[in-house]
Amino acid sequence: MYEFTAQLEIIGINPFVSVPDEVLVTIKAQAGKDKGPIPIKGFINGSPFLQTLVKYSGSWRLYVNMEMLKDSPKRIGEVVILKIAFDPSERIIAPHPKLADALAENKQAREQFDALAPYMQKEIVRYISLLKTEASIERNVAKAIDFLLGNGSFIGRKTLD
Repeated sequence: MYEFTAQLEIIGINPFVSVPDEVLVTIKAQAGKDKGPIPIKGFINGSPFLQTLVKYSGSWRLYVNMEMLKDSPKRIGEVVILKIAFDPSERIIAPHPKLADALAENKQAREQFDALAPYMQKEIVRYISLLKTEASIERNVAKAIDFLLGNGSFIGRKTLD
């Protein structure tokens, strides 16, 4: 694991830290890629987390959510202690049964879903899988199916492109 300190910054509503170049070089080499999200594991102020490093606007960032660091949006400017390492473990999120059922019942939506890039499939599955109430799951499964059929928006996107 690589240990470093970083100041918590924000882009829009997203708190993040910059990762030192020497750490990035090693982690990208371990991951065997320098594009797309890179899965990592680590600790922030001693608390464990799983996350991904992502490149946005030309810079690699580690976004810090409230599961990782309580009240992270209110802690901008704080210096945190991080330990991170490449995480080669498979991170598969199974689709919620209601999403799987809805896709099985609608051939056209299933074909659209299967034609999506893997990151977009994962985004839809993750969003629905993390919902807490049955009502929000049902409402968002319906929205996802409509979105796949070209009707309406979902997960902040107006189209499948």
